[in-house]
Amino acid sequence: MGLVYPDFQTLPELFTCVFRHYKGQEKKFPIARKVNGAYEPISYDTLSEDVSALAAFLKHKGIEVQDRVAILSENRPGWYLADMAILSIGAVDVPLYPSLPPNQIEYILKDSGSRSIIVSNMLQLGKILSIWQNLPELEFIVVMNRLDEKVDGVTELSEAKKTGLSILESTPDYISYTMLKPDDIATIIYTSGTTGLPKGVMLTHRNICENVKSCSSIIQLDESDRSLSFLPLSHSYERTGGYYLLFACGAKIYLGESIETVSLNITEAKPTIIFTVPRLFDRIKANILKQIENEKPAKQKIFRWAYEKGVEYHKKARNGKPGTLLALQHSIADRLVYSKIKSKFGGHLRYFVSGGAALPLKVGEFFQALGITIIEGYGLTETSPVTNVNRPENVKFGTVGPTIDNVTVKIDMDGEILFRGPNIMKGYWNDEEATNEVIQDGWFRTGDIGELDEDGYLKITDRKKHIIVTSGGKNIAPLPIEQMISENKYIDQVMVAGEKKPFLVALIVPNFSELESFADQENLNVPSKKDLIENKEVQKIFESLLRTISRQLAAHEKVRKFLLMKEPFTIENGFMTPTLKLKRKSISNAFKNDIDSLYSSMNTLYNSE
Repeated sequence: MGLVYPDFQTLPELFTCVFRHYKGQEKKFPIARKVNGAYEPISYDTLSEDVSALAAFLKHKGIEVQDRVAILSENRPGWYLADMAILSIGAVDVPLYPSLPPNQIEYILKDSGSRSIIVSNMLQLGKILSIWQNLPELEFIVVMNRLDEKVDGVTELSEAKKTGLSILESTPDYISYTMLKPDDIATIIYTSGTTGLPKGVMLTHRNICENVKSCSSIIQLDESDRSLSFLPLSHSYERTGGYYLLFACGAKIYLGESIETVSLNITEAKPTIIFTVPRLFDRIKANILKQIENEKPAKQKIFRWAYEKGVEYHKKARNGKPGTLLALQHSIADRLVYSKIKSKFGGHLRYFVSGGAALPLKVGEFFQALGITIIEGYGLTETSPVTNVNRPENVKFGTVGPTIDNVTVKIDMDGEILFRGPNIMKGYWNDEEATNEVIQDGWFRTGDIGELDEDGYLKITDRKKHIIVTSGGKNIAPLPIEQMISENKYIDQVMVAGEKKPFLVALIVPNFSELESFADQENLNVPSKKDLIENKEVQKIFESLLRTISRQLAAHEKVRKFLLMKEPFTIENGFMTPTLKLKRKSISNAFKNDIDSLYSSMNTLYNSE
């Protein structure tokens, strides 16, 4: 069926048309969330009534067209409700990551001039109360959870809805968005950025609506589809793909409880599609291989045979047609192995959609061999966000696919990727200089380096600002090297460094569970992580790995020294963005002395003490 209503020009128009289409159909629902250990749906009618009530409350409190209202919340039904209500009165929403500390929240609220904020719980409310005195434009707060005690200027969501309902009872046409135009701003999303202060990306209703329409023609969805949502809604990828696109097609969204419970929630929600990031695939792959390692030799042999047949089958399928014998073997492998692995994903999964960072080629091929399709796409917050996506019927791993409808791509002289289309942002909020740097002659400069193959599939080679220039003047893209290193089972995370230095070094977060298994097998006496990463036998693993990889690299690309880290790079310690990209500058600054000592010393390994 695809889009419920294909002609929407603004998001409120989309919401209204979908709600009208499903009015009174209690068995169909847009969202389900976990209540007392089981998934419970929220009907279209319930959500629609709540949206109207909250929208009326916001308007009653003086929020007008194009005023900014912020949302500070984890993924939960209240997030969708807040977003729809804010947009329904033509206001602009400003989503904030719930992991942000008060000082960063203060910067965004001040910069955006937000007049109100809708927060989820006491923790988030506490952050706002601690900075409210510095925010003269912030007039009132709505909190989704119950308040322990009354606070001036703070209203519980349940109370806000009651007030809104009573207004609508006396004035049914109180909410109207007829003044809204497609080129009005719908949202200002502050890019977390791997460097510097966040910039507010202004996305219009047209930007997002056109992106949803273009994506719907490639990723065919209807009301039989359901997804499991666990990426932050504050990010444009989950918001456009995992929310607006699904809602526009009548698909169901099951809310994951947390990133830790994804595997459990998958078996409960039985999704047909999951929007996620490459980091999750690394974890799933490691888990699959770990489980196989613990099986009896006969089962290991069957898995290896099935995997090899999967690789062979898809290779032949790409270049023509698999023969009868191979097709039969593939069918047997499906019964013996692939179907059992697919059942761990609920048994109904059509495909994963991967975005937010580069998917390593070998990871994509690994899952494909086991009968699981990953569709990799690409885009930026500034492009609403999708510009490219692999086609389900013709996936090319190592690329992000051709452009979507209405988007044009070109590669500049220096390899930078440029885009033009209705999905390109209006600009950066209050920052004309930064806007003019990236939008020139109607083309948006991505800051990414890439190339197009003969079929128009785009391959991203690296981020322009991530390119390392060594003291010898060599330009090196770190990402492909990092991907080669991270394929090893002993590696959890890796960052390659070497700016203005004579050679490359790597900061490696080991896979500690694999290292501990190795230590047990070898009877090594390593009571702590520190002892483990300092152990000579453990050091040899990484020395050997880097030597092997070096043989496949040019002399200036070889990683000659490394540093083993005791702790992983996370959002909480400030070394990753909310979409799990490494904050290279922060990491380099934090471990500057350790990195410098790698260059000044002849030893191969240092720990991060």
